[in-house]
Amino acid sequence: MNKLYIGNLGEQASVEDLQGIFGERHLKHSAFLLKTGYAFVDCPDEKIAMKAIDILSGKVELHGKVLEVEFSVPKRQRSCKLQVRNIPPHLQWEVLDGMLAQYGAVENCEQVNTETETAVVNVRYGAKEQARLAMEKLNGFMLEDFALKVSYIPDEAAAAADTPPAGGRRGFPPRGPPRAGSPSMGARPRLQSDVPLRILVPTQFVGAIIGKEGATIRNITKQTHSKIDIHRKENAGAAEKPITVHSTPDGCSNACKTIMEIMLKEAVDTKFTEEIPLKILAHNNFVGRLIGKEGRNLKKIEQDTETKITISPLQDLTLYNPERTITVKGSIEACARAEEEVMKKVRESYENDVAAMNLQSNLIPGLNLNALGLFPGCAPGMGSSMGSGAPPPGQGPQESETVHLFIPAAAVGAIIGKQGQHIKQLSRFACASIKIAQADPLDAKQRMVILVGPPEAQFKAQGRIFGKLKEENFFGPKEEVKLEAHILVPSFAAGRVIGKGGKTVNELQNLTSAEVVVPRDQTPDENDQVIVKIIGHFYSSQLAQRKIQEILAQVRRQQQPKPTPSLPTPRRSLGER
Repeated sequence: MNKLYIGNLGEQASVEDLQGIFGERHLKHSAFLLKTGYAFVDCPDEKIAMKAIDILSGKVELHGKVLEVEFSVPKRQRSCKLQVRNIPPHLQWEVLDGMLAQYGAVENCEQVNTETETAVVNVRYGAKEQARLAMEKLNGFMLEDFALKVSYIPDEAAAAADTPPAGGRRGFPPRGPPRAGSPSMGARPRLQSDVPLRILVPTQFVGAIIGKEGATIRNITKQTHSKIDIHRKENAGAAEKPITVHSTPDGCSNACKTIMEIMLKEAVDTKFTEEIPLKILAHNNFVGRLIGKEGRNLKKIEQDTETKITISPLQDLTLYNPERTITVKGSIEACARAEEEVMKKVRESYENDVAAMNLQSNLIPGLNLNALGLFPGCAPGMGSSMGSGAPPPGQGPQESETVHLFIPAAAVGAIIGKQGQHIKQLSRFACASIKIAQADPLDAKQRMVILVGPPEAQFKAQGRIFGKLKEENFFGPKEEVKLEAHILVPSFAAGRVIGKGGKTVNELQNLTSAEVVVPRDQTPDENDQVIVKIIGHFYSSQLAQRKIQEILAQVRRQQQPKPTPSLPTPRRSLGER
């Protein structure tokens, strides 16, 4: 990925001009290939190519025209992979993740190490059209005064798929019966890569894992029916490199054990005397449940597998690294057993979260929960259709709602962020209006957050606020985040929320596990509205809000005057006036 395309060149542009531009900035390069209006040049490595893009593209003029510099990618390789540059360095991962997910399923997103102050990521989408849409929408998009720069990067897999198979013509199968072991023979199991196994290995052992001309890694892949990615270019100069294994749980475990055995043999051969623990990477979303209440789950795994397990602290999480490191010490056999148990818990957490989201999506009409960015961006199928903000097929536009959410007064600074950056990001991410109300002199402990937006925006904004309060330790480690939310309802509809003898409100509480209260003797406001209070954790609060909005929608429909029947009018043909 070292070849560059230089565009927007005027007719007067010469090779000498380009050599001068590159030479003055100490950008090493080979000879330029100059065409009418554009040119190509090779750089010695990807690092210099990226540096050239960052310091030249959109910043340097030649004969009155601003240069456009990007990776040169043949059309057949312009498929699903993009590079996004000039990302604000302090941008939170979930904000970027949610933004990318607007345009399709993000299969992989990795940070690229650069010398620039801004961040760079490589993104792979699930489909070509999704990548094209992201390229179109995000290139030049202003994010906190930074204009994003997006370009294609070569997608070798797409090029390979585009190449006609040996012995056959494009569009026709090769002659002869399928070979044993081909997918049509059913020999290879379906890859279950919803939660891949991610491990860290010492950099000095990467060569042994790959083997001469890739023979060792190909052998592991074949024996364990896995797809294995060794991220050699990630974290240049780092002491450890991540490896991602996509397979069935058994396939992941077999590949992991084989890799551990290779590392142990290489350590003996090279007289490496330090202990080589197994290091598993897991998204922070799932680590709490892996540890369990008072650490019981982790202690049980340690006892059952005769290993010692430690987990990296929350403080180690960074902008582009939402993963915690689970370090397992013990024999290879013991570590292999521990890997099975650890990943079993992680997969259970993932499946439970997906099930909870699916349950919510059934109960919350028109809410595309898969697109909300609550899970790691690498998980397939997470978010593919929220880019336009349009309602799902068959539904009209969703009405905007107003919710008053009460947070601890001490948490206001964390929600607003430095110079208001966090609340601005949150508002953009959720597509909602978010405002902090003035302090109430009668209640110094709480502050009201006013959220205005349709159901999906409410879900996203409130979810982030609940998460931020937990993340910033405004609730204890064993304490669940419970907040009070207020919905204003027409006074004539309050009785419908309560139900005869309190039946409806009791059913609401039983169904949602939230406390739902319609305070008695309220004086309606100037809009003839009264307050319904909802107190609970995030999912229960959301479910209660949706159910109350359903009741209000029914009341509104019943309030609408029924059309009076009229005589049918004669039909006219298209030609009539």
